[in-house]
Amino acid sequence: MKLKIAILAATVAAFAAPALAHHSFSMFDKDKTVKISGTLKEFEWTNPHAWLHVTAQENGKPVEWSFEMGSVGQIAGMGWKADTVKPGDKITIEGHPLKDGSHGGQYRFATLADGRKLGQGAPAANPNNLPR
Repeated sequence: MKLKIAILAATVAAFAAPALAHHSFSMFDKDKTVKISGTLKEFEWTNPHAWLHVTAQENGKPVEWSFEMGSVGQIAGMGWKADTVKPGDKITIEGHPLKDGSHGGQYRFATLADGRKLGQGAPAANPNNLPR
């Protein structure tokens, strides 16, 4: 009986640890959105969250913005692939800004240079953004 309880406790602890490690999204202001247009610096296709880093111009000076995305599996379901964008591509990103005013946010959707929209704001019935 003690062995069964020990195994059960170890199993519960193993599955609980990743859940405890995951952070909250409370640092983003869900009541506001920002729209940033610029040049892609880097696209991090990685788990637990992918990232878009964009250099935009603010008051004539380059400023880097970083947008946290979902997991690779989540964004793949929105039409993203590891090679969808590359450094130097023009991109517009809309997302929820950080509450502290830093240059970052939570990605909602992106408009690529060719006009395709990917993300939560893209038409759900047309995930590959094919002409209708």
